Amino acid sequence: MIRRAVAFLIVLWAFGFLWFAVALPQPQGPQKTDAIVVPTGSGGRIPRGLALLNAGEAGKMLVTGVDLDVRPAEFAAEYDVPDRLMDCCVTLGFTALDTRGNARETADWVAAENVHSIRLVTADWHMRRAALELQGTLPADVEMVRDAVRSEPSLWTLFLEYHKLLASWLAQAWPG
Repeated sequence: MIRRAVAFLIVLWAFGFLWFAVALPQPQGPQKTDAIVVPTGSGGRIPRGLALLNAGEAGKMLVTGVDLDVRPAEFAAEYDVPDRLMDCCVTLGFTALDTRGNARETADWVAAENVHSIRLVTADWHMRRAALELQGTLPADVEMVRDAVRSEPSLWTLFLEYHKLLASWLAQAWPG
């Protein structure tokens, strides 16, 4: 009986990992939201968020998890962001150190900015966990659009992220 239960869990884990690795989230097409949220991390996230902001898909953008040493002028120079756009529309968040911190920082910013819909822009392999953590902190009436940035993650990255997703899901399913 125990061997069957263990075998079932192993098969369940394997199929879950296969689904996770093969069916990565995809980029979102045009859809306006109040704001764009970009957690720092792998390449392509910030340029994608800025392109959406420039295209008028949202009126403002939060970059969460920015290193404390980064200055707005440095950020603007690195990503070629005009001063007018930095001044009106881009917020750099410095308090988050990880994905869970990104979710808390985002929820605080969403409340302060009176945002009702966001577009989450992150790597395809990171999207499920980032969205799960964010859904756990945002008010239920805030709509979230998932916009994955395509990447070519290694098998090791997928393996680690799958287990982080499982841990996040378990933490939310059984808090305490």
